[in-house]
Amino acid sequence: MNVLRSIVAAFSLFSAIPMPRIEWNGSATRYMMAAFPLVGVVIGALLLLWRALCAAMGFGPLLTAAGYTLIPIALSGGIHMDGLADVIDAQSSHAEPARKREILKDPHVGAFAIIGVCCYLVAYVALASEVSGRLMGVLACVPVVSRCLSGFATVCFRTSSGKGMLASERGSADLRVVRVSLALELAAVSVALVVASPLVGVAVLVTAVVALAYVRWLAQSQYGGMSGDLAGYFLQLAELCMLACIVFVGRLV
Repeated sequence: MNVLRSIVAAFSLFSAIPMPRIEWNGSATRYMMAAFPLVGVVIGALLLLWRALCAAMGFGPLLTAAGYTLIPIALSGGIHMDGLADVIDAQSSHAEPARKREILKDPHVGAFAIIGVCCYLVAYVALASEVSGRLMGVLACVPVVSRCLSGFATVCFRTSSGKGMLASERGSADLRVVRVSLALELAAVSVALVVASPLVGVAVLVTAVVALAYVRWLAQSQYGGMSGDLAGYFLQLAELCMLACIVFVGRLV
């Protein structure tokens, strides 16, 4: 029962999919981060369905790419894009770490965040329009990989504060079980990536790990540790980098 409640909690927090109401307590969030990659499974399945619909209707690459871009945002409710925007604002300030942490907490959106998000979306649509049908299996795995590693960042990396969403998620989690579950889920999606395309699949995994290492360095050196915004920033950055990897490495195979 706790596992089911944790799955509902994960979808309630990290997706816009309607879920049954549950009591928000420690038992509901104990394994929540372990269920986080399941949101990516749903997104990946919808990407495959969208590709099939576009092929059946004869839609062009631009409309198809727009779907690849908007489906993850719509399904996640934009929660991770919010982290991307906040970190862009904080980084653009070139301020001291304490001030950057204050900017992350500021509910207002700055000009640099708007510019950065617009550039991100343009880049994502452009890259997505170049994804061939034979690599759709790899693309469908991207949301799962990003959420496995974002989950690792949440439960393994030092946090910047004892307060906030990330600290709350970590404090109520069964860390040992969550870490093992995330490792098994990452192993499963890694196998799926290699089966879909050995060379591209391995390149995508390496790219995601490099992005995680970069965000860990950024968090530790400039923010004093991970936060919910930085976890969202990592997820969006990793997905864009993995998409670029699919396009460029895909040209070689």
